[in-house]
Amino acid sequence: MLSTKNSILAGSLFATAAAIIWSGNFVVARGIAKEIQPFSLSFYRWVIGTVIIFPFALAQLHKEIVVVKKNLLYIFCTGLTGVAIFNTCLYVAGHYSEAINLALLGTATSPVISVVLARVFLKEKITPLRIVGLLVCIAGILFLLSKGSIHTLLSFRFTVGDRWILLAALSFAIYNTLVRKKPAGISPVPFLFVVFLAGTLILLPFFLWENNTTSAIQWNPHLLWVLLYIGLGASVLSFLFWNKAVASLGAAKTALFGYLIPVFSSIEAVWILGEKITWIHFVCGAFVIGGLVIANLDSFRKGHRVKG
Repeated sequence: MLSTKNSILAGSLFATAAAIIWSGNFVVARGIAKEIQPFSLSFYRWVIGTVIIFPFALAQLHKEIVVVKKNLLYIFCTGLTGVAIFNTCLYVAGHYSEAINLALLGTATSPVISVVLARVFLKEKITPLRIVGLLVCIAGILFLLSKGSIHTLLSFRFTVGDRWILLAALSFAIYNTLVRKKPAGISPVPFLFVVFLAGTLILLPFFLWENNTTSAIQWNPHLLWVLLYIGLGASVLSFLFWNKAVASLGAAKTALFGYLIPVFSSIEAVWILGEKITWIHFVCGAFVIGGLVIANLDSFRKGHRVKG
């Protein structure tokens, strides 16, 4: 019994740590927008992440290289959506929208799109609970975008930041759908390495173009620490922590901790960036977290029955 309790506690701590680290990425997207351009920020992040994870993946990757070569197109598409497009769009959105809005809108829309894509391409069933949960999420999204006003909603037009974060959410939803089809012959850590590497190589020409058409980066210790944070923390440690949580708690229970990301992002945005939380953010957050929990109740119950 004590061992089980310790396993649950450890899993909960790992999942919470991962959520905290990932939540900081939304704050970085907004807070560092004036210091470095989006392609450069994304490129440096994934170069650091790829270099750090390489030694941990090397031994197993050598055994699985044949499977990797057979799935190069799949790896390219996964790196394109989950690494290159998603993060760059998020960092572009940071030039136009506050971190709180980025976290709430991005966290709410990506699962909704993921469910639709899974239904269309993977033929997954959408249960009544999932439909209700997603409708609650959509209500929260509309409430945030309309700022709680029916008149604003009727005359609503997406801002530039809204469009970029929605594109990021779409890209990550496609990535999530692709990950469910991961080739069985590629282990988790080598898989992360080849996806990180693919995304980094895709970003390279855009990084070079951006560096030739924009002003030079003014390097300073603050910027270097931020790059280390997103390269080591948000790109490597968070994934490793999350995987450990899944091993201890199961996938369904661990997924619930992901709903803490907009909560932590909002706290960090107020503390670090001086952003203001309004009652609109509280209402939207309640809808989003509540809707996502409802949408995943079936998975949670199945996971509980299996572990029990």
